[in-house]
Amino acid sequence: MSGPSPHNRRQGAAVLVPLADRVRSLNTGRAGILMDMLRRHPSGIGLGRGDPDLPTPPHIVEAGREALANGLTHYTALRGIVELRRAVADKLRRDNGVAMDPETEIVITTGTQEAVFVALCALLNPGDELLIADPYYNSYATMVHYLGATLVGVPTSPAEDFQIDPADFAARVTPRTKAMVLLTPNNPTGTVYPRSRLEALAGVAARHGLYVISDELYESLIFEGEPFSIGSMAEMRDRTITINGFSKAYSMTGWRVGYMTAPRPLMDALVTLRHTLTICAPSASQYAAVAALTGPQDCLVERREIFRRRRDFAMARLADAKIPFVRPGGTFYVFVDIRPSGLSSEEFAFTLMEREGVFVYPGSYFGAAGEGFERISTVVPEDVLQEAVGRMARVFHRPR
Repeated sequence: MSGPSPHNRRQGAAVLVPLADRVRSLNTGRAGILMDMLRRHPSGIGLGRGDPDLPTPPHIVEAGREALANGLTHYTALRGIVELRRAVADKLRRDNGVAMDPETEIVITTGTQEAVFVALCALLNPGDELLIADPYYNSYATMVHYLGATLVGVPTSPAEDFQIDPADFAARVTPRTKAMVLLTPNNPTGTVYPRSRLEALAGVAARHGLYVISDELYESLIFEGEPFSIGSMAEMRDRTITINGFSKAYSMTGWRVGYMTAPRPLMDALVTLRHTLTICAPSASQYAAVAALTGPQDCLVERREIFRRRRDFAMARLADAKIPFVRPGGTFYVFVDIRPSGLSSEEFAFTLMEREGVFVYPGSYFGAAGEGFERISTVVPEDVLQEAVGRMARVFHRPR
């Protein structure tokens, strides 16, 4: 006799077949619960998410409004509107020393998160390995899990300001290693990788035939050090996917528009994958992004200085409260060391939310090397930051 069918009747209804293993076996942490708790808290302060509070600059908003008013609300070309691809090519050549053909080597995406997923889909087979500095942006782990591949975290240390060590990357290369990810400035640590280390990692990639995904989303928020695109190196051009966007630089998180570049043979595959997910980025957002790149850029300087001041203010208040942290060279994050409290990252975050109404992101959600830390986002004004640090101090010094 055959075994029970998933469609056997149970109390008059068919038993549903299980969800796919990739969904059932996924562990995403409990950040969603923390966000729900924040929404219910009457005086809650959100320092968890990476959503800048500054408004999108007016000339960008106006460009999006004009696109809507002019009926530019239909599908665009698969690679994105040509005006934006050309503007991206100009930006890459001017700011990054990366020369890419806007007709064949640039595609506009529905945010940079889509670009990352498309790149991983193109590169990784089940069982393949992806190298990434740990702590890492947690969505990489989710995406790699969905693809049946393995994320290999290369530990970094707070004692070294979470700087990457090219020798550690090289030591973890196996026959299954397909690519490495470089996110600089780093999310969640704010670490900026110097050119010398990126050049050394380029050597590792070249020796082992690896692709590199260069995630440069926080490029406009570097306070210490200089931006360097690994794709600008001649020997890396044919093995680098460069990803960037508008969310953090121009406060366009909700506009959902980004871009990626790759050599043409790889880009042809990327375009097909991207089209399968969302067809095209929102058309009005693409026209707004043209205005972002071709319009006045003083807004970038102003925003960088605002977040630099907030970073310095947050560090000063943390120091006053005797809460240790690792000094970030960029981004709007500070990685706070809560190990002296005796609580785990998740315990501290939930205790802080329950007792004080402050939402921070547990460092353990960013990989094993993030345990003992909390990521705070300086996406609120300084008076709110001061209040939030004061509440953190009460939990830090009296955790139980």
